[in-house]
Amino acid sequence: MSKYTTGEIAKLCGVTVRTVQYYDTRGLLVPSELSEGGRRLYSESDLKLMKIICFLRELDLPINAISQILKEEHPEKVISLLIEQQEAALSDEISGKQEKLEKLRELKNGLKGKTDFSLETIGDIAVIMEGNKKLKRMRWMMVLTGIPISALQWFSIIFWIVKGIWWPFIVYVIIAVPYAIVVSRYYFSHVKYICPECHEVFKPTLKEAFRANHTPTARKLTCTACGHKGFCMEVWGGDGE
Repeated sequence: MSKYTTGEIAKLCGVTVRTVQYYDTRGLLVPSELSEGGRRLYSESDLKLMKIICFLRELDLPINAISQILKEEHPEKVISLLIEQQEAALSDEISGKQEKLEKLRELKNGLKGKTDFSLETIGDIAVIMEGNKKLKRMRWMMVLTGIPISALQWFSIIFWIVKGIWWPFIVYVIIAVPYAIVVSRYYFSHVKYICPECHEVFKPTLKEAFRANHTPTARKLTCTACGHKGFCMEVWGGDGE
């Protein structure tokens, strides 16, 4: 069985010799034996215990708390719970940093080719980035809910042409018109637009937005702040605010 000196166990655990000696004086890590010359010698079990103590110290637990945990009848259960909590905390931290990294990359990509970008430009990109996921989710929801309506439309048209029966098309119209109204109101209540001239975020009237020429990400609107008329970038507008 391997034996470790104070210096060796300190090196293996990434601490100082003084720290190992201090844990000995506090009764946390008593050496398994002493050499003939009086040197402290630590076993493999002592090394494992030292690593546990170092882990608990990294969690900012005070020495007294560590001493109490190690004196428990089943200290491994307490330590296991602490490990699970630390794992969850680190996972949340990593997830948060990953989101920040993705935002930085989106901002970097958004600034590519903009030699004359300003603070307003960065602000516009930040607004777009903030709501991109919610906007995409809403658009996908509309696509998925619209599939049955589209299927009914084509079925009724084909049925009318092939069989000469027109009433399924009337059923389609009765369903499709209210659906289109509800979906349009829902959609435009959850989006806003950024004016490329004054960089204000504004909400047009439902009538103007519905009739405006548009691309998948912009609509030709009149800014309510500066009066500019042109294509404005569509962004997430909050939960119906």
